[in-house]
Amino acid sequence: MRRFALSLPGTSEEKSPSGTLSWIVNKKFFTWERPLRRADLAALGRDAPTGPILGLRTADLEMKDVLLASDPGVFFTTPHFNGYPAVLVRLGKIAPRKLKDVILEAWLARAPKRAVTAFLRRRDSKGR
Repeated sequence: MRRFALSLPGTSEEKSPSGTLSWIVNKKFFTWERPLRRADLAALGRDAPTGPILGLRTADLEMKDVLLASDPGVFFTTPHFNGYPAVLVRLGKIAPRKLKDVILEAWLARAPKRAVTAFLRRRDSKGR
């Protein structure tokens, strides 16, 4: 996951004081490690997942709803993210190809338009 995020043009990695990593493009977070907080655990109750969690920016609230409905075993949210275009991902439950796809979509939503256009043009010329 980390290697793929860093392979996307213009991406940098930041480490928070608590030690969690975030991946940034265009001075904007597009994905980040997101351990559950006390308030998250209280809100989720017995449904709170264990294991590593990734925060993932979505293009908009509609895409957030699509992801949440598509696979609730993988994608979830907490009250902290109400009204914000982001989902949480259970890393132990998502297939590697799907994880790459959603990270790419998050990058596409946050990267500068020129970088997106150049990236898609290169990708399309390679037949992907």
